[in-house]
Amino acid sequence: MTEDRYSHDPARWGASLAHSAELLLPCLDAVGARSVVEIGAYAGDLTGVLVTWAKANGARVTAIDPAPQPDLEALDGVELIRATSLDALREIPLPDAMIIDGDHNYFTVREELRLIAERAAGATLPLLLFHDVGWPHGRRDDYHDAGAIPPAARHPVAGDKGGLFPGEAGLRAGGLPYPRSAAQEGGSRNGVLTAVEDFVADHEQLRLVVIPVFFGVGVVWPLDTPWSGALGTLLDPWDRNPVLKRLEANRVLHIAQEYELVQRTARQEALLRRMLESKAFAVAERLSKLRIRTGVAPNQSEVSRDEVRRALGE
Repeated sequence: MTEDRYSHDPARWGASLAHSAELLLPCLDAVGARSVVEIGAYAGDLTGVLVTWAKANGARVTAIDPAPQPDLEALDGVELIRATSLDALREIPLPDAMIIDGDHNYFTVREELRLIAERAAGATLPLLLFHDVGWPHGRRDDYHDAGAIPPAARHPVAGDKGGLFPGEAGLRAGGLPYPRSAAQEGGSRNGVLTAVEDFVADHEQLRLVVIPVFFGVGVVWPLDTPWSGALGTLLDPWDRNPVLKRLEANRVLHIAQEYELVQRTARQEALLRRMLESKAFAVAERLSKLRIRTGVAPNQSEVSRDEVRRALGE
């Protein structure tokens, strides 16, 4: 059960995986998980939900994040590992379930999965839960630190050349600000979902489910486990559900359109404020009043600072 603060947070665009807790926690229950590792815990939104679940189920939670935020550090009931995923995965015991929501690019996700598979050689692969398998990072890399990615595995980044907008593979002026994302969407070795699909294709007896909500939730598990059937029954109705897919497409479109509108409004407001401070506008204001008083332009609307201030809501 999640709290309201995990369900209503428009300022963050529903970006936390905690928004999908009603899907994740039943998955953990279905596999009987008693140990969960979360990669990319950041501020601990989902971690807090996991800790509450763990206390009720006799489970333990480990969070991996090289730069944890204060809210995560303050959480009780979680083991915090301050390291990159690629360093930590070489050392920690494999859990029953692993949540992968760290650096959202092909190279990092494939390396995380390679290390997990190597550590699980001869044993059962953990239940794997992924975030951001939908737009925008399902097919477009994002780099927390592009310099940490080998040059051959790195795509050109957006920087200040434009933002991301649903349906556009390139960049768009006024698009959502993802300066560390790849400048181009799609193609090979690009994006989280591409990495997960390639991993599944390279291994037998794995199933991938994609749930198109809140930027996309992915679930991968081995089919030769006692709990595979129960997990399939739980997730089958959600897997690539066309109604959910349309709802998510509409949601991200509205996010992008609202951001674009806010930026356009801010630019217009900045222009009006520059007008108020302009000497040329002061001259135009005096000429306007003079033309009206002398009858030169009796039907002309008066140009005034007061009109501009009213437009600004002041």
